[in-house]
Amino acid sequence: MIKRIVIALTAVLTAHAAGAEAPAAVRTQARDIFQTVIGFKTSEGFGQVPVMAEYLAGKFRPGGFPAEDVHVLPIGDTAALVVRYRGTGKGGKPIVLLAHMDVVTAKPEDWERDPFKLVEENGTFFGRGTADVKSEVALLTTTFLRLKAEKFVPTRDLIIAFSGDEETTMATAKALAQQHRDLIDAEFALNGDGGGGVLDDTTGAPLLYRVQGAEKSYASYDLTVRNPGGHSSQPRADNAIYELADALRKLQAYRFPVMWNDWTIGSLKAAASVTPGPLGEAMGRFAANPGDASAAAVLAAEPSIVGRTCTTCVATMLRGGHADNALPQSATATVNCRIFPSTSVEDVRTSLQQVVGDKVEVKVLGEPHSSSPSPMRQDVMDAVAKAVHASYPGVMLVPDMAPYATDGSVYRGAGIPTYGVSSLFMKNRDDFSHGLNERILVASFYAGLDHWYVLLKTLAGER
Repeated sequence: MIKRIVIALTAVLTAHAAGAEAPAAVRTQARDIFQTVIGFKTSEGFGQVPVMAEYLAGKFRPGGFPAEDVHVLPIGDTAALVVRYRGTGKGGKPIVLLAHMDVVTAKPEDWERDPFKLVEENGTFFGRGTADVKSEVALLTTTFLRLKAEKFVPTRDLIIAFSGDEETTMATAKALAQQHRDLIDAEFALNGDGGGGVLDDTTGAPLLYRVQGAEKSYASYDLTVRNPGGHSSQPRADNAIYELADALRKLQAYRFPVMWNDWTIGSLKAAASVTPGPLGEAMGRFAANPGDASAAAVLAAEPSIVGRTCTTCVATMLRGGHADNALPQSATATVNCRIFPSTSVEDVRTSLQQVVGDKVEVKVLGEPHSSSPSPMRQDVMDAVAKAVHASYPGVMLVPDMAPYATDGSVYRGAGIPTYGVSSLFMKNRDDFSHGLNERILVASFYAGLDHWYVLLKTLAGER
């Protein structure tokens, strides 16, 4: 299957193909929407996600979408936006299109430019959310409006589902998947917040495009040791802080079992061909034989790779004691885990308990979820290849599993296969998502219009 899906890189071209290029008016519309949504302070605590959702709804309703098909759903202090583009139904169940309206916090005093103002300089767009992921919100919105204006009738319903708190609790995605399933139920989902293209850091030439078919889920656990305590002038052999430290050392030394799926094998196989030295060799050996323990050990020693071959857990916070002259009555460490697909939250808790021993209480925090890999669909991969090659001819497509979590993990957990197919191409050194001076290339943004247009017409157009 992977051999059929990974497309050979023959002639990588830097110029965009003109075949599906959006008209000037569509490009202008996309930029205007992009500029407006960047201006909404949709990080936690500002209450601006519902305002942004209403702004976007105000684009769809006069754009030809009936009011009953445009839903702004308040959820807590945020909101979700769902828009249905009705088709004939001949093509099967709907496709749902994912992106999120919220962004991580940005402190203006730390940035070189106003993070909540779209700034264009030297072929680059700057602003919070340019990469993660208001660009895709603007591009998907514009593509829906463009297709509607062209009187395109899809063979299946297309559904936009923009969430409002992907960067925090994912409550909006969970509410859509669990409480409003009728609005978003679909055969599969295309996620603008996953996958995407890589440009050479030096030349800017397109190198590869990742199709994300699996991602880790996220869960945190509290590890707590309790003790009667006492006066600090009378130290005891049993001390909550020391016992917690011993438990954390055991956790530090523990390695979760090596795991893999079609997406990880495809990704490592492709990466091996462009990664020099022992790391690249280990990638190739692991892809050929996932049971190669020595190759797995090399990958486990590389922080950027270890998350692709197993569940990882790491201590991130500490608290304990109640007075500097008293023995601690409790000590707690928060451990954050990135859980490999098809592994349950409870399975990880059980493993942690076995590692740290019975004297430590292991408690799941919040209501985390788990998810499974999506099946590798030839129709999706073929359509994505066509969309990518409309602007980047000949670029290799690579199956990928992300070591982080997006709303896609919620949809997979709810039984909707999800594929990360971001339109953006960028250099690794320019990836400042969640960081200072977030940016994307102007050319990459406009190529995204062609990407989504070709992708949706291929998957939901007459054949």
